[in-house]
Amino acid sequence: MANEAIEHKIDSLIELVKKNNPDADTELILKAYHLADGAHKDQKRLSGEAYIIHPVSVAYILAEYKMDTETIVAAILHDVIEDTSYTYDDIKEMFNEQVADLVEGVTKIGKIEYQSKEESQAENLRKMVLAMSKDIRVILIKLVDRLHNMRTLEYMKESKQIEKSRETLDIYAPIANRLGIQTIKAELEDLALKYLDPDGYYDLVKKVKMKKQSREEYINKVIKILEKKIDEVGIEAKIYGRSKHFYSIYRKMKAQNRNFDEIYDLIAVRVIVDSVKDCYGVLGIVHTQWKPIPGRFKDYIAMPKPNMYQSIHTTVIGPNGDPFEIQIRTKEMHETAEYGIAAHWKYKEGITDSNNKELRYENKMSWLRQILEWQKELDNANDLVETIKVDLLNEEVYVFTPQGKVVELPMGSCPLDFAYRIHSDVGNSCVGAKVNGKIVPLNYTLNNGDIVEIMTSKNSNGPSRDWLNFTKSAHARNKIRQYFKKEEKEENIAKGKTMLEREIKREGLQDTKLLSTSELEVVSDKMGYKTLSDFYAAIGYSGVKIGTVLQKMRLLFPKEFPEPEEEVVIKKTAKLKKSNSSVIVAGHNEIDVRFSKCCNPVPGDKIVGYITVGRGISVHRTDCPNVLGMTDPSRIVDVEWNKFGIGGSFTAEIQIKAREKQGLLIEISKIFLEMNIPLTALTARNEKGEFDYFSATFEVKTRRELNLLIKNLNKIPEIISIHRV
Repeated sequence: MANEAIEHKIDSLIELVKKNNPDADTELILKAYHLADGAHKDQKRLSGEAYIIHPVSVAYILAEYKMDTETIVAAILHDVIEDTSYTYDDIKEMFNEQVADLVEGVTKIGKIEYQSKEESQAENLRKMVLAMSKDIRVILIKLVDRLHNMRTLEYMKESKQIEKSRETLDIYAPIANRLGIQTIKAELEDLALKYLDPDGYYDLVKKVKMKKQSREEYINKVIKILEKKIDEVGIEAKIYGRSKHFYSIYRKMKAQNRNFDEIYDLIAVRVIVDSVKDCYGVLGIVHTQWKPIPGRFKDYIAMPKPNMYQSIHTTVIGPNGDPFEIQIRTKEMHETAEYGIAAHWKYKEGITDSNNKELRYENKMSWLRQILEWQKELDNANDLVETIKVDLLNEEVYVFTPQGKVVELPMGSCPLDFAYRIHSDVGNSCVGAKVNGKIVPLNYTLNNGDIVEIMTSKNSNGPSRDWLNFTKSAHARNKIRQYFKKEEKEENIAKGKTMLEREIKREGLQDTKLLSTSELEVVSDKMGYKTLSDFYAAIGYSGVKIGTVLQKMRLLFPKEFPEPEEEVVIKKTAKLKKSNSSVIVAGHNEIDVRFSKCCNPVPGDKIVGYITVGRGISVHRTDCPNVLGMTDPSRIVDVEWNKFGIGGSFTAEIQIKAREKQGLLIEISKIFLEMNIPLTALTARNEKGEFDYFSATFEVKTRRELNLLIKNLNKIPEIISIHRV
């Protein structure tokens, strides 16, 4: 009986392929079946069925989507390389290179075992992206492979059912959606829901079934009215009702915290016409007959989704006062909506000739090229997962550039997400934004149809870390993180190099070879750094102490170091004593210091001391321009904040750039008052009637207090930038 069932399945497959394309090479399909049947003959599924039933079922589903012969052949063979003794070269020789590439592509997805589920999912997703970039049919086979496995998931243990269902909902269903294959997406979501929340699923099935008769009566009434009105204007149309799938209803109930009885748009009326002109003609009839609900109209014909989906959606108040959705599209749009990217492949075999479709296919797959670009930029697979999940697999919002170009972003995005999608340089130099001609805060939530204009400045201070708190797209957040990583590394490299050179010279080794690249690379390598830049950066951000570096240099190049003279050695105290001094000089807390007014250091800043004639030690911030310009390194000394003796207040000064607004000075002053920070001076000026500039001098106890002040000031929407003087 089992063999009869399999034979019947393969006969049905051949019959369906011939129906779709009488010229298809069915002998090649039968050849693949006989090879796979022999290769899998000793293998069984968990259901007890012969394993061959699975690849044949996958091939049959793909045939239902009218896929080309090579895809169907590869589907039958998709587990042969992984689970049997056949190799890539065997498949290439017996069939052809394209079939072998498809089989190998499917095999590579998920083949390697990883230490954690997160790492496994991340790497599998990365491999899917690579496979899609070579041939999109690989992922189509993988999607249908997952679909058939989900249909037979009942034979797995419960823990595996939940694991596979969660992965299906997180990865496979969204990819099916992105490829425009709505039928596969809907079934994957419903099957996953059945195992993730069985009580919720079966309760929903029961409630939908109970209302089926009344719902069908209502929708038939709507269709009759619509058919009459459309026929009166001479438009050819096919009209029918379509129920929403269970997961769609379930998600709406959860997201909106509503009961089943409160969900009205369980069904949609779909109208299929011959032309785009007829689509808009039907729309006019619908809105004349029934009152549309504001905010529930979407024109995906004028603005198609990235997955090639085109249709008009409108929700109206029906005959009995109940809302329902109407979808209007052409026959071609309907085929694309049902089959998505799979609809493209039947054109490959010449069933329909259209160069236009080839071009449109390439244009619509631009999102895949975008993934590949991001993959090159991101450091690890987990970042790629976040980017794909947030930026490509979520709901979208469509906005416009001032030139009318459509930009697609994740729902909830802000102007900064838009800026970084245009170009990373636009995002990094962003100082403000306009939406529909009006200035808005950078955390403003964008809506469909907004016209967004980004204001940039060459004098911008670059991104703020606060941007990470409200940017929605993973792409924008990754760009911001990359900026800080690069900027901080370059800063630390320069700082580390300066620190090392200064210490070498303080040792009296101005003419030494120790600062040559070859010697420093030896030191860097011995201390475990891959590159000299990493070594300098570690010194700069205090990842390694400068004393440790010098000690390693002494061990590696002892001849370069003279014996130290006793009188010039400063011995650090073994333990710091409590002192009223805020700063310790070279380990001692008994030396008088003063704080320079050129940079106003506060506790928490990185600092350095400078010996001044007759005035003791002057303490500067390490980034102070005056320190960087000092020509006598022998007068520079190490200083550090005394954790026992810091007290009192320290002077700090900031400059603020803001958009012009009446009363802004009062708002700024209010924040100082609320934080109990004494203001010693606050001045304002205006340039060209566009921006206000403020200079504030005040007293703070620590850098942490200063940072909190800046953070609170940045909450004022009109403020563009703040920096310390």
